[in-house]
This record gives sequence, structure tokens and C-alpha cells, in this order.
Amino acid sequence: MPTSCSRLLQLVLLAAFCLAAALPLRAEEASYEPLPGEGKKVAIGSDYSFVYNFAKKPALGITILKVEVADKDGKQDTSLKITGDSGMPSMSHHDTGEQEFKLNKKGDYLLPVDVVMPGGWAVKLVFRKDDKVLYRGILKFDI
Repeated sequence: MPTSCSRLLQLVLLAAFCLAAALPLRAEEASYEPLPGEGKKVAIGSDYSFVYNFAKKPALGITILKVEVADKDGKQDTSLKITGDSGMPSMSHHDTGEQEFKLNKKGDYLLPVDVVMPGGWAVKLVFRKDDKVLYRGILKFDI
């Protein structure tokens, strides 16, 4: 039968292991810039900018995230590759993994986000040009 000191040591080691396992996730999330609210222009360096909106107010079920990209002259640009990873930060088993946005006929980038339960949600966006990452952003919303 373990002594109370050895049991305490086991608990301390377990807590340290759990904390160490969580640290890389926080560091990864820190590399994503928090996005302002819908409809606000966000610069991607000096060459591009974008605005995002949901087609409807997010609710349970599938909601569409729309991103419009413009070049430095303000003209619509469809040359970027955008991916999104949606999920609940508090529950990693709902994460979708990186999904590529699809372009519609109007030149808007679209991503379906499947909101499966109430709570805090996030979508991590990555903008690439010629396989080079230009920008990483994260938008958060609650249902």
C-alpha cells in the first residue's frame, strides 16, 4: 500500500505531465491573431486585406463563413488559398481539422462550419499564397 507521500508525489507528477501536455496547444493558438468583429477590414501584410461575415447569425447546425479578399488597390482577389479549422477550444474532439474554403461564382471564399452544440467556438484561418503562409487569424463566437 503506497504511503501518503508517494501518493502525493504521483499526483504532483501527473499534474506536471498534464500541464506540460497543454502548453504546446497554448503556444500554437498564440500564433493566430485574434480577429475583429464581422465586416471589419483586416490587413494581410501590405498586399492584401480581407473581411469576413457569417451568412446568418451562427446557431446550431451548419452556418456558412464568407471571406472576401482584396488586393492593395481594393480589387477583389481570388489568388489566395484559405483554410479553416473550426471547433470548440474547450473540447478538442469537435475540431474539423484544416478544411479548404471553396470559391463561389462571385469570388467569395466559403466555409461551412458545423456547430454541433452550444458553447464557445473558434475558427482558425490560414491564408497562403504559393504555399507560403501570409497570415493566421482566429475568430471566436458563442452559441
